[in-house]
Amino acid sequence: MILQQLGAIMLYQAERYSGGRPRILVVLAHPDDESFGMGGTLALYSWWGAEVHLACATGGEEGEMAPELLAGYTSVADRRAAELRGAAHALGLQSVTMLGYRDSGMPGAEANRHPDALVAQPLDAVVARVTHEIRRVRPHVVITFDPIGGYRHPDHIAIQQATVAAFAAAGDASQYPSDLPAYSPQKLYFHTFSRRLLRVLVRLMPLFGRDPRRFGTNGDIDLAALAEVDFPIHAQIDIWPVRRASEAAAACHVSQGGSSGGLRSMLGNLLLLLGGHDTFMRAVPTATPGLRERDLLAGVQVED
Repeated sequence: MILQQLGAIMLYQAERYSGGRPRILVVLAHPDDESFGMGGTLALYSWWGAEVHLACATGGEEGEMAPELLAGYTSVADRRAAELRGAAHALGLQSVTMLGYRDSGMPGAEANRHPDALVAQPLDAVVARVTHEIRRVRPHVVITFDPIGGYRHPDHIAIQQATVAAFAAAGDASQYPSDLPAYSPQKLYFHTFSRRLLRVLVRLMPLFGRDPRRFGTNGDIDLAALAEVDFPIHAQIDIWPVRRASEAAAACHVSQGGSSGGLRSMLGNLLLLLGGHDTFMRAVPTATPGLRERDLLAGVQVED
């Protein structure tokens, strides 16, 4: 059945992208961000024949991890890098680039003040790094977090702000000059969760013995508060055909609850069952009122 689905998808992409292979660059903060939240979309576009590239800002050093999971690894970052490689393979990613910053942890954490922490870097330096990636990959579409970073993680917000600035700067050769030619992507999207579905989850979680105000490995994410922050949804991507690939990618992140039965896996499964879609806000071009796209590459001109 899965092979039949993939065959149909590949036939569809051959017709859709006969003019060349579109490129998508996803700029995120930690290993696992590519799988928890938008993994279905990345898998879908990979199977459709687009090149999907990931730039990951940090090594996820502050992720909580059971000691036994470190066996055979030199550090938390080493373990998480291995998990990311597995997830990237499951999603069909063309490339993964680590930007080399350190995980800053949640707001107020001691890790915020580490000299290598992402949030400790001058914004301009991070913008320069992301601008380089845009010029190197030459994506038609760029994807990053929404303005609150999904759940107010400092690294998510920092890399989102840097990506927005880099999107604007990459096409101007006078900004962050390098040996790479200037390049302007055509579309910029922010991944955002449907607040309607989050509100449903907030009501359902207590039935499973979970407190929606203390979500996550450390219990430091307040889903109830996040459900009240409403961003417009301009694109809704049906990820049902590639749900197995999305689930396989999430399962690679065992240390972060991605395995079957893990807390983040449970959330992803609930979202899939309730909606079966990934949702995005379109930042560039400016969305018209009521816009609801079904394809992030709609209207993109592929020059290859």
